[in-house]
Amino acid sequence: MRNATLEELLQGKMRPVLVEFDPPRQTEPGEFLSGAQELWEAGADVITIADCPIGKVSIDASLLAAKLKRERGIQVLPHMACRDRNLNAIQALLMGLEMEDVRQVLLITGDPVAAEDRENIKGVFQLNSRTLAEALGGLIEKGKLSPLFLCGALNVNARNFDAELTRARQKEESGIRAFLTQPISGPRAAENVRKARETLKGYILGGLFPIVSYKNACFLQKEVKGMDIDDTVLRLYEGLDRVQGEIMARRLCRDMARDIASFVDGYYIMTPFRRVSLVKQIIADIRGGE
Repeated sequence: MRNATLEELLQGKMRPVLVEFDPPRQTEPGEFLSGAQELWEAGADVITIADCPIGKVSIDASLLAAKLKRERGIQVLPHMACRDRNLNAIQALLMGLEMEDVRQVLLITGDPVAAEDRENIKGVFQLNSRTLAEALGGLIEKGKLSPLFLCGALNVNARNFDAELTRARQKEESGIRAFLTQPISGPRAAENVRKARETLKGYILGGLFPIVSYKNACFLQKEVKGMDIDDTVLRLYEGLDRVQGEIMARRLCRDMARDIASFVDGYYIMTPFRRVSLVKQIIADIRGGE
């Protein structure tokens, strides 16, 4: 089932590995396409593409996903943020994705516009991920859109995880079928994955972020919404060089994948700084541990 959709893989209990690979911020996609191809050949089942991550302009995730699917035959999961589009624009984009045979999307509310850009750029935010799922369900019922496999985000690092679970159940009621979690880096987040497994009906894909240095860990902890790097993990990176940092990243991802294996239906690996070779090794580690 190498070319199966995410839904087919999950229904077949294939424990898919998804890899997030950020879109380029310039119009030349060659490096992105070749990197995605490498990840696919290394065993990634689906390439997920962020929608202007942290509110910075990059090539449109849906257009890039369509190109990757059409030209390379790679299964894709574009992210679709509510930040930049109203419902009409989202419906039009989904119709275009259907034309390109892309019928799986990750719905997210989206990061706010970067502070330095807010004077000239305004976020739309007509909808959030839950209300967008509801709206798309209505369009599907009316025959204005073909059926879609809708995914949502689950923040296992939320301070009030009970409230996060309530929102997740509402997302399920709105049509979300699978959840991609924020990175799991410590025991509290792993415990929240267990709670999610007991509470939610949908599929859960456990998020893994290969932290590559102490500086990287500190930045993620302080600056990136939804990240919560365990203090024990922070200390492990103190004094490590690049090679040692990547070795530590592989070890932690492998250990966490093993720890959460009984609570998740697959894995969702984020690619740091386009380090394709590192993520390829982590895919091999996870595949070898199954």
